[in-house]
Amino acid sequence: MRHISRPLGGPCCILLAASLWGTTGTARTFAPADASPVAVGAARIIGGGMLLFLLALRGGALRGLITRGTRTRCLLAISAAAAAASQAAFFTAIARTGVAVGTAVTIGAAPVFTGILSSITGQGNRPGARWLTATAAAVAGCAMLITSGHTSTASAAGIALALAASFCYAVYAVTASYLITNGAEDHAVVGAIFGGAAILLLPVLFTSAMSWAATGHGLAVATYLAVLTTTLPYLLYARGLRTTAVTTATTLGLAEPAAAAILGLTMLGEHLTATGLAGLGLLAISLATLAWPSHRLTTAARPASGQHQPCDGAPTGATSAQASR
Repeated sequence: MRHISRPLGGPCCILLAASLWGTTGTARTFAPADASPVAVGAARIIGGGMLLFLLALRGGALRGLITRGTRTRCLLAISAAAAAASQAAFFTAIARTGVAVGTAVTIGAAPVFTGILSSITGQGNRPGARWLTATAAAVAGCAMLITSGHTSTASAAGIALALAASFCYAVYAVTASYLITNGAEDHAVVGAIFGGAAILLLPVLFTSAMSWAATGHGLAVATYLAVLTTTLPYLLYARGLRTTAVTTATTLGLAEPAAAAILGLTMLGEHLTATGLAGLGLLAISLATLAWPSHRLTTAARPASGQHQPCDGAPTGATSAQASR
């Protein structure tokens, strides 16, 4: 049964991570009225990033990562800057485009940017027909789900910022995948990246009204966002990258708006149009297709390290000999 259970592990971790990310919007609705979206987002990343950093310090994993060389330290610095920039660009984008359009562009473009960066950096993730078909359908379903029933007030600058946020996400996802599949401890990688992003976002705490976080209500929301929408899901996502190509992982991350939509329907009394329901169904089918294990690889017949193969959810060559994000 090992040849079935092992491929399932990575995609399941990533789908669970995306589902936790999808609770972010619902959790934010319980924040105090004076909590701005930018301040809440900064509190989430700073709190979660610091927790990830502290976890990375345990057992000397972070020290081992930092001492891997100048190249690794540069990649971590770039990734931390990309993670912080992604948050800032996203919140600025939705202010100019609206939440629906800004979210659709940011999330929908991520698999495309990830596929391009993976090909450029030569990580051995050559897109196969299964990935291309499932990703195209998932992106279409995501767009239908998020934008259904919304009128667009998007500006060109807002769209550009949403694309910038998506590109920055792809940068740190591809970099994390590269480091993890080359032997780095998964929790050390995300701890270094998001610990660095937390430091870069600290000025937001001094330029935004943060009194809401000192109330019991606000502290509960901030804690939930830091632990259950940042720390835990990024640990799961990193673990999933051990056995899942980053291109596949990014597409599976489109489960986030599906989870958000389901919570909106069940907890917030929101309604979906027929287009939105159709998009939700298309997205679910696409993600299930991509997450289902490919039977072309078994433990007895896997490609050698570094060998190219289609990224249809099976482990990449660099991960086949490793145990665990």
